[in-house]
Amino acid sequence: MSVLAVDLGGTSLKCALVDATGAVTWAGRHPTGRERGPAAVVATVLDVLVSMRDRAAAGGSVPRAVGLAVPGLVDATAGVALWSVNVGWRDVPLRALVEERVGLPTALSNDVRAGGLAEARVSGSDDVLFVPIGTGIASAHVVGGSVVTGASGAAGELGHVMVRPGGRTCGCGRRGCLEAEASASAVEARYREVAGDAVTAAEVARLAGEGDPVAAGVWGDVVEALADGLGSAAALVDPQVIVVGGGLAQAGDTLFTPLRAALGARSSFLPAPTIVPAALGDEAGCHGAALLARALV
Repeated sequence: MSVLAVDLGGTSLKCALVDATGAVTWAGRHPTGRERGPAAVVATVLDVLVSMRDRAAAGGSVPRAVGLAVPGLVDATAGVALWSVNVGWRDVPLRALVEERVGLPTALSNDVRAGGLAEARVSGSDDVLFVPIGTGIASAHVVGGSVVTGASGAAGELGHVMVRPGGRTCGCGRRGCLEAEASASAVEARYREVAGDAVTAAEVARLAGEGDPVAAGVWGDVVEALADGLGSAAALVDPQVIVVGGGLAQAGDTLFTPLRAALGARSSFLPAPTIVPAALGDEAGCHGAALLARALV
């Protein structure tokens, strides 16, 4: 038995053929075609899946199901991609489109939730909060192998928890959201304001690790805001492990050492959860999509 797994990003689509043991037997990447509009992205997904199905069948491994992880709001039960600013989708019946064109049962999920499933499986814990930190901040709470989705399916918007009332303006229109204070975009904006230079968040992390006082000040503010956000999440859902992924996690000890200390300092009667870096990097969504597809069969 094999399954097809796809993780759709804003600019690229990661895909994999996964066998019955969970091993990836083939993987690839394709541009989404986003510059041609939302319909072109749908066409790309369908074309890539048909090509993958035929490739697998020609190699003697007939796929049994599809797992698809996409950005934005998703109604997994109805199989509809409700809204995604990254690819311009609104109310796209993606599961039905895939099943009609590819001819295989399809599982649809938000990309962060799919990634959370995969990271939770790797961590070995039954209670994991997965927090990818990149241009934005999101989260997925995985309990016993299932993602907690909330009453309306919108659980996990950790990036829009307010940590600095009256703080920096967020893309959602409010001020002081965690995403506006501690994302990679926030790191870059803070440094640009203080130093006057436009550098990446990775460069700010490197400078901070080398003792540059300006970068260290910016980095310290970001870590404090992030600790406040994670501390709030820990008090609410009490995860055993917090897995931090995304681009900011690539800073390694420059992030994790002060973050663990800051979160520990905020703990009182509750023990601080274990904080670890993501193990799967940008492949987490694709691995999670494969898990969802395998669950169908």
